[in-house]
Amino acid sequence: MTNSFAAGFSWIALHWWIVLIIACATGIAATCRWGFETEKAKAQRAQLNRKKELRRLADRISTYGHNVHRRYPTGDVVVSERDLAEQFRKRTEAVATALNLLLGEQKVQRASLNGYWKLNV
Repeated sequence: MTNSFAAGFSWIALHWWIVLIIACATGIAATCRWGFETEKAKAQRAQLNRKKELRRLADRISTYGHNVHRRYPTGDVVVSERDLAEQFRKRTEAVATALNLLLGEQKVQRASLNGYWKLNV
């Protein structure tokens, strides 16, 4: 095992220029892919990334509600958009959008106060 490992390093040391060519070709291919990407494809990729980030935030909010309920089992878990934004270091608008996503899944309810939500746990 050690002998084959040393042989691999020895081959790379003797044929460094092949490794350099492969690395450069990979870099050029990646640059071309990103450079020649259409605006439509960039917009689709950005939208997909926003959806994934929003889903992750919604899951984090739901997990947060479960953890608070586990710590304080009696009563409801009521949180404000602003407190959640500070807790997760996100914009208030992003938190509100994630809460609306959870509302569609019936994991949260609007509280009587504006900007407050009751988490269904």
